[in-house]
Amino acid sequence: MRRVLEILSILAAAGGTLAAEPAQTKGLLQAFLQGPMEGVEDVVFAVREEGGDWHWYANFGYWSSNPAHKLYGRFGRLCRLNLRSGKATTLLDDPQGAVRDPFVHYDGKTILFSYRKGGSEYYNLYTINTDGTGLKQLTRGPWDDIEPCYLPDGDIMFCSSRCKRWVPCMASQVAILYRCGPEGRNIRCVSSNVEQDNAPWVLSDGRVIYTRWEYVDRDQTSYHHLWTFNPDGTGVMVYFGNTPSPTPFGTSLVIDAKPVPGSDKVVAIFSPGHGASEHAGAVGLIDPSTGPDNPRAVRRVSNHDPAMDGPKGWAKEWSQRWFDPYPFSEDCFLVARAGGTLCVMDGQGNFETIYALPEDLRTLQKGRRPITLQEPRPLVARPREPVIPDRADWTSPTGRFVLCDVTRGRDSAGIKPGEIEKLLVLELLPKPWNVSGLMEPISAHSSYFIHRILGTVPVEADGSADFEIPALRPVFFVALDGKGMAVKRMQSFTSVMPGEVVGCVGCHEARTSTSAAPRSGTLQATRRAPSRLTPVPGVPEIIDYGRDVQPILDRHCVKCHNAEKFAGELDLSGDRTPWFTVGYVSLMWKNYVSHSHNGANGSGNVAPRKLGSSASPLLRTLDGSHHDARLSDAERTLVRTWIDASAPFASTYASLGSGMVQFRPTEIVRRRCLSCHEGGTDVWQTTGDMFGLGRWDYALNLSHPEKALILRAPLAKEMGGLGLCQNRKNKHPAIWEFQRYPEGLPRGDRSAPANVFKDTRDPDYQALLAELRKAAAELDKIKRFDMPGFVPHEHYVRELKRFGILPADLDPKKTPIDVHETDEKYWQSLYYRPEPTAASR
Repeated sequence: MRRVLEILSILAAAGGTLAAEPAQTKGLLQAFLQGPMEGVEDVVFAVREEGGDWHWYANFGYWSSNPAHKLYGRFGRLCRLNLRSGKATTLLDDPQGAVRDPFVHYDGKTILFSYRKGGSEYYNLYTINTDGTGLKQLTRGPWDDIEPCYLPDGDIMFCSSRCKRWVPCMASQVAILYRCGPEGRNIRCVSSNVEQDNAPWVLSDGRVIYTRWEYVDRDQTSYHHLWTFNPDGTGVMVYFGNTPSPTPFGTSLVIDAKPVPGSDKVVAIFSPGHGASEHAGAVGLIDPSTGPDNPRAVRRVSNHDPAMDGPKGWAKEWSQRWFDPYPFSEDCFLVARAGGTLCVMDGQGNFETIYALPEDLRTLQKGRRPITLQEPRPLVARPREPVIPDRADWTSPTGRFVLCDVTRGRDSAGIKPGEIEKLLVLELLPKPWNVSGLMEPISAHSSYFIHRILGTVPVEADGSADFEIPALRPVFFVALDGKGMAVKRMQSFTSVMPGEVVGCVGCHEARTSTSAAPRSGTLQATRRAPSRLTPVPGVPEIIDYGRDVQPILDRHCVKCHNAEKFAGELDLSGDRTPWFTVGYVSLMWKNYVSHSHNGANGSGNVAPRKLGSSASPLLRTLDGSHHDARLSDAERTLVRTWIDASAPFASTYASLGSGMVQFRPTEIVRRRCLSCHEGGTDVWQTTGDMFGLGRWDYALNLSHPEKALILRAPLAKEMGGLGLCQNRKNKHPAIWEFQRYPEGLPRGDRSAPANVFKDTRDPDYQALLAELRKAAAELDKIKRFDMPGFVPHEHYVRELKRFGILPADLDPKKTPIDVHETDEKYWQSLYYRPEPTAASR
């Protein structure tokens, strides 16, 4: 407060005022130079073209399905600005290259940054002296190394695409956290994220704060918040977020966090919704003292109009976008502004522009992306933060979890002591490439990932567990009762570093809890050696629906639930549809399987027994009560585990972007069906680009086109149809919208069938049948991952060659590829291998 009063008095003496609303404020810089910024003569910043995608993370590499489409920008410059003279000096200029992420060394004499040389595809780490001399390359290779920061012990933390994976819900590459020595040697991965890590920075206590984007069968657009860990990767902990709670900026990506000197707070960018290009957003302060999921912990700094939330709103109001604030106090920030300007800002959002890029750079030209000024940093020496010694044992292949009481936690009411007997441990498997923002064909609105079933570990009567898991592998847990049914499900991931011991209070415990003490005495689980993972008997590590689950349905269900009998308006056959099979999509869309909360985009931390096997009607209909359909113990274990592994369809990432065909009889459906089936227009019209198809995929049978529900439902019974299309007094949803009516589709006046198709000679019936046969022929030609003669997508093959998994000279059209074996080699190549001990060298 004293510093704020000093600034106010300085402004008053200079004739300036602090506006009631954030606005341009003359004299702000001069006030700051006599206060929080005293001693700062120069700042450094980067200049570059924006990335080639509106996503905040898509600013390096290329599109998965179009390597010619580069996501990195050009017009790279590293600049130094004298704050008193206003003179800018260019330290590095590369019109065809790109410069980003400068970070000033503790001595104030060296700048660490990421640089893509003109003519190169990749960013690597470099250093340069503050006068522009001594350019030195630190890292090399066909990988993008970005967003570096110096650690207190002299090492470097950075994000890198060396992790060899792709964003699971889009078409760009992933960068996660790595560490290396000051010369770029001894590179070591310190993250297991299958998604994106961004913007590491050292906190005042020596921990590293960073943005972690992740989602485990929950909304992919709401969970990109702040986490911390020790510089060796141990002690991962949420700092702020991992819940969809709105802040004064709405639901936002929180990124580019930095500690405020003399405070426990951090300043960060709140990028609207799912984030905007180059981390653009609003400036806010976070006070973590009230807990990491309290929206009141956030205080707005910069001016912000909620109407601008979302990428379209921000694109319209370009001048309102801020970048990468650097704090000197809670009331003094250096921050870049859209349009190529550099500003200082106070704690109320008042700002002063102190530098603008030359007009020729700021003026948009046809075909050119915006040129932005990014990452301003003061060129000053500063004290090192405390050094946190390494806690990882790099010779160990595993780490250890110690859970105090599985019944403790938020939304855990009703879980009885001793009710949970095991934890199912599942591993998220990274993608070697990806093609779109859809889950299909990995699943139908369930999961973007294939999960490996690592096994189970016991939970003691007091709710405790003590077990080992492989190090640096992203895992999540499902709490199982004595019958193996899911009680509570984790919808985030965790991991351990080699030799690390992680203690948890409970499952989803209140995040302000600090005590892991048992309710009475010593934890029962710690009275013995840590448990080892026990494979689930008779269940493969990776379940394939067609190979493993469909045969069970064939034995117990399909004799009644087929296209002809259509008992319960349900066909569970394995006939192929354009994307899946009839039975798989029917189970998913008629809610026989509880696979995710509120569909693909629901929130996490669901109440007990509301998600997974306990909430899935399929298992209740196969317990002998439904026409004597009773699974054997082995069958029940497999189906139950398949559900709790997120009910996947495909068992290989080679399935992505392949084996899916289009079916577009839009004009016929509009004319003959939409008068009754409201809400279907968008579904049918969007199939041209293959979006929305999963909602009615089961109505299309490509194995036996004449059995397709789209033909038989409107065909009169006397002509061999189902006669399901009835006269209706009121419009009702399309028949494929099963998920809205799990008890059965509503009908209007059933007194007289509409008989849309009175017989099979109807020209529209024949046209639809012809389209189905055409689609079936197309599928036979292009093949699906589980069909003989399948050839993986060219981009899948390209990336697996680039990663060294497939031979560089392999021709997939001449040499068959075992896609499951290839996936497994890829995953194995990413697993941590312990460093040899001195005795074994």
